[in-house]
Amino acid sequence: MTTQHADAAPATDLTHRQRTIIIIGLMTGLMLAALDSTIVSTALPTIVGEFGGIDHLSWLFTAYLVASATSMPLFGKISDLYGRKKVYQTAIIIFLVASAMCGAAQNLGQLIAFRTIQGIGGGGLFALTFTIVGDIVPPRERGRYTGYLSGTFALASVLGPLVGGFLTDELSWRWVFYVNLPIGAAAFVVTGIVLKLQPKKAEHRLDLAGSALLVTAIVSSLLATVWAAEQYGWSTPQTIGLYLLAVVALAAFIRQERRADEPVLPLRMFTRTGYTAASIVSLLAGAAMYGAIVYLPLFFQGVQGKAAANAGLLLLPLMVSMMFASLITGRLTTRTGHYRIYPMIGTPLAALGLYLLSTMGPDTGRTLSSLWMITLGAGIGIALPVLTLAVQNTVEFRDLGAGTASVNFFRTIGGTFGLAIFGTVLNRQLDTNLDTNLAGIDVPAGIETSGLAQSPTAISQLGEPLKTAVTTALSDSITTTFFFATFVMVAAFIAAVFMREVALRTTTDAQPATAPTLTQEPA
Repeated sequence: MTTQHADAAPATDLTHRQRTIIIIGLMTGLMLAALDSTIVSTALPTIVGEFGGIDHLSWLFTAYLVASATSMPLFGKISDLYGRKKVYQTAIIIFLVASAMCGAAQNLGQLIAFRTIQGIGGGGLFALTFTIVGDIVPPRERGRYTGYLSGTFALASVLGPLVGGFLTDELSWRWVFYVNLPIGAAAFVVTGIVLKLQPKKAEHRLDLAGSALLVTAIVSSLLATVWAAEQYGWSTPQTIGLYLLAVVALAAFIRQERRADEPVLPLRMFTRTGYTAASIVSLLAGAAMYGAIVYLPLFFQGVQGKAAANAGLLLLPLMVSMMFASLITGRLTTRTGHYRIYPMIGTPLAALGLYLLSTMGPDTGRTLSSLWMITLGAGIGIALPVLTLAVQNTVEFRDLGAGTASVNFFRTIGGTFGLAIFGTVLNRQLDTNLDTNLAGIDVPAGIETSGLAQSPTAISQLGEPLKTAVTTALSDSITTTFFFATFVMVAAFIAAVFMREVALRTTTDAQPATAPTLTQEPA
C-alpha cells in the first residue's frame, strides 16, 4: 500500500493541456469568491440606507472578511489532511447557501450573520485555489499561472462593481447575492469534472482546539477595536476585557500549536526563510488595499453624486491596472525566476497612489482620479501575487495547504482590521467635520446632524448650502482614511525590504530535506 502526503498528482504527470484545464476550473471557483468581494461595494451605500446608517458600512465587509480570514487556515489544513477536491467543493456549497440567505435577509443583523457564513465559504475558495496550483505546478513555472489567477481576481473585481451597480439600480441590491447562484453552480460542475486529484489515504486528527483559539483571538480583538471607538471607549472594562481575552487566546493558541500533532497554523513555517516578512507584507498591504476598495465607491456616490452603476465604472482604472500588473508580473517571475523585487516596487507605488487619492475633493475630475487609481492598482498588482509564490516555495511540502492559506489569511485579516480602524477614523473625522461645516447653517427641524451623511440618497435630497457642507465633510473624512492607508503601505514596503529570496524549484515536491516520503509495503 502506498501512502502519499499530498493529494495531487505530480506535475510531471500532467501535460500542459491538463494543467490548463484544471487552472480554468480553479479560475471559475475563484471568480465566484472574488466577484462577491467587490460586487457588494457599490451596493453597500444602498443597503445601509435601507437597513441602517453609514456607521454600519464597514461591518458588512468586516463580517465577511473575519469569517474568510479565520476559515482559511482551517480549510488549508483540512485539505492537507483529507484532500483538496471534496473540501474545495464543500466551500462552494457553503458559499452558495449563504448567498441565497443574504439575498433573503430582512434586516441588517441577518445580513451580517449570513455574510459571515458566506465568508467561511469564500475563505475556502481563496485558500484552496492557490493551494491546488501549488500541487500541480512547479514553483519555477508557477508565476505564470499565479498571474492568471491574480488576473482573474482583478477581472472579477472589475466586473463586480459594474454588475453590483447595475443590479442595484435596475433590480435590487438583493440580486448582488442571487447572481452568485448560477455562477457557483457552474463552478461546482466544472471543478467536479476537471479536478482529478489523487485522494488521501492516511488518517489524521484535525486541530479543533487550535482553530477555536485562533477564531477567539481574532474576533475578540476585532470587536475590541471597533467597539472602543463606536460605543465603549478605549479605557472601559468592555474594551480592556476583550483585548485581554485576545491576548490569552493567542498565548493559548501558540501553546496549542507547539504541541498539536497536526497544527492548523504550523509555527515551524515562521522559521522558513522569507516566510515571516512575506506574511507581514501581505497583512499590511491587505489593510491598505481593502480600505481603498470599500471607500472609493462611497466617495463617488456620496460626495460626487454618482449612481451606483456609474460608481462601478469609475473603479475600472483601479481594477484593470491591477489585472494587467498581475499578469505581467507573473510572466516576468516565470521568465526570470526572481520574485523579491516585485513587492519592493509595488508597495511604494501603491503608497503613492493612496497619497494621491487622499488629495481628492468633490470637484476632482475623472482624469485625475483615474490616473491615481491606476497608480494604486498597478502597485497592488505588482506586489501581492508573488507573495503566495514566495511562501509556497519556502514552506515544507506537508505545509503547502496551510502555508498558502496563511498568505491569504494574513492579507484578509489585515483587510479586516484595516477596515475596522479606517471605519473608526472615517466616523470620528466625519463627526468633527460636520460640526465644523454646519456652524451657522440652519438644519431643518427633525433632522439629526449625525444622520445627514448616512446614505448617498439622503445626501442627494439635501438643499443648499446644507448639501455642500455635508459632501465636503464626507469628502474630507474619506480622503483622511486614504492618507492613513498611505502610511500602512509604506510600512509594507519596509517589511518587503526584509524579504529573502529562495531559488524557485523546478519540481512540485519540496527540497530533499523536507520532501514527503513514499512508503511501500513489502510485496
